[in-house]
Amino acid sequence: MTHKMNRRALIKGIAAAAVAVPVAGIAGGTNALAATASSGATASGSLAFDPDAYTEITTTISTDDGDKEVTYHFWSAITYVTDPVDETYQSLTVSVPVSIDGTAVDATDAPILVSNSIGGYLPSSVSTNTGVSSSRAQLAIAAGYVAVEPGARGRTLVDSSGDYYGTAPAAIVDLKAAIRYVRYNAGTVPGDTDKIVTAGTSAGGALSALLGASGGSSLYDDYLSALGAADADDVVYATGAWCPITDLENADGAYEWNWGTNTLSSGEEVDQDVSADLTALFETYQSGLGLTADDYGTITADNLDDYLLATYLEPAATSYLADLSDDDRTTYLSSNTFITWDGSSATFSWSDYLDHVGSRGKDAPAFDAFDLSAGENNEFGVDTTEARHFTDYSLANDTSGTGGTSLDSDIPGKLDMMNPMYFIGESNDDRAKYWWIRTGTKDTDTALTIVGNLALSLENLGDDVNALMYWDAAHGADEDPGDFITWIGDVTGYTG
Repeated sequence: MTHKMNRRALIKGIAAAAVAVPVAGIAGGTNALAATASSGATASGSLAFDPDAYTEITTTISTDDGDKEVTYHFWSAITYVTDPVDETYQSLTVSVPVSIDGTAVDATDAPILVSNSIGGYLPSSVSTNTGVSSSRAQLAIAAGYVAVEPGARGRTLVDSSGDYYGTAPAAIVDLKAAIRYVRYNAGTVPGDTDKIVTAGTSAGGALSALLGASGGSSLYDDYLSALGAADADDVVYATGAWCPITDLENADGAYEWNWGTNTLSSGEEVDQDVSADLTALFETYQSGLGLTADDYGTITADNLDDYLLATYLEPAATSYLADLSDDDRTTYLSSNTFITWDGSSATFSWSDYLDHVGSRGKDAPAFDAFDLSAGENNEFGVDTTEARHFTDYSLANDTSGTGGTSLDSDIPGKLDMMNPMYFIGESNDDRAKYWWIRTGTKDTDTALTIVGNLALSLENLGDDVNALMYWDAAHGADEDPGDFITWIGDVTGYTG
């Protein structure tokens, strides 16, 4: 695959009068220049999807309804922009079912699931995929849907000059470009491009949520134009997000509010002064959100624990216990006496729940580390600088010796571009209106408040939100994948 790091004219056939302007942070650089024109303009046919360039594959896919023999057409890695920085990552695959258990399938009007496999804000490539890859994409084609699997640049990519070219906002820009490519080829790419549904887990879940929240935003236009993204919009219809690692500028405080009393796996406490400082910052942030819920009024740090208990944790435990056999339930309850079980529902206190979870997964601060060692510090690297602070608190307590006295000027804008809560706070009219959100109750990779606030903020806007937690599940859990596929059919109105 070609790794193109030059900044040549990005759009073939563009008028000679195009003006070169700085595009901060593209390919990790703040001084990169790119020829610009109207957003996403492309040369005629340069991003055309070839409907005949597929391989036909037959495979068996396990579903909730049993094994299904699926024959599908597979388009291997297609570069989705005209001037990729690194097409090893800036490419996608398309899988379209043509028969299921011997019955012909017409996916012309089927929903399109765009499922990323990004974790840790690391690079993700589909360039060597020889067939439908992720379990969600497999289930999608087994249900008669179209599956698109995009790759994207990630934070660790470095070019020959030592520049980081996959740091923020590269991943979300790439995924938006992939959405634009699909919609640009409406009528040629099978499926209904007005019914695009995104999905992802962890950082991929954060990016899926960001795709849903930021649809149509002009904040990314310069970046997309610089890549030669397709002349189409990037609005998506619905979004699935599992344990999203997002709201990064507030994630340290959220983590301490949630897990601050829990020890590390070594049994050691984190610095309690740092934990208290960050908790106080989160309390201010939570009040400022102004979120409201029935029976609670405004959700603040003072009642957030009760809200999470009643809305997510106790229902999760109830569902888990109800699904056990009588003997297994008795055994579980005898080992977890903090739960009160009345025969149909589980109740317990917040402090007992924290004790049940046990050790926390991350030190304090969890995301903007004082020594710049966290992956998220790398996510905000730029040029030849591998990692940077993105919160004032961690900058003020820097131990790396390279922190400086103020956050770099591009950081606030990049934080906005990487945070779905920013676009939700702006009540973006072009956001997705249907949301599937999941996390595990023992997921200490981030705070439960991330899911709680994301879901409630969307509910406050009137969106259709299907959110729950999996009892005793850790980071990355997906315990109802078939239900997600059914949900896609329900919210899109697709019956096959």
